[in-house]
Amino acid sequence: MNQRWLALSVLLFPLLTACHALQSAPQPAPPAGATPQEIQRNQTQGLEKIGTTSAIVRGAPSDGEAAIRTKAAAAQARYYVIVVNDETVVPGQWYTQAILYR
Repeated sequence: MNQRWLALSVLLFPLLTACHALQSAPQPAPPAGATPQEIQRNQTQGLEKIGTTSAIVRGAPSDGEAAIRTKAAAAQARYYVIVVNDETVVPGQWYTQAILYR
């Protein structure tokens, strides 16, 4: 019975420690520029969330990112975090969603 627990703990330990590796420490956002900047989730500490936006575009993933950047500028956001950038069931059509920050 002890060997079974030992084997189980040896298998679970790497899995549990891998979860910790996915967490990252908060980092400061870069200095605000003339146009909105994409940041990572761990850079949002201390920023004011002003809303969300989304876009559906045809083309490539970068076209969805460009649409979000344009919408962020229109909303006067300084930063945005893209949370979804995925192809829809229609080939070549991309759905992109972001959280806007000031």
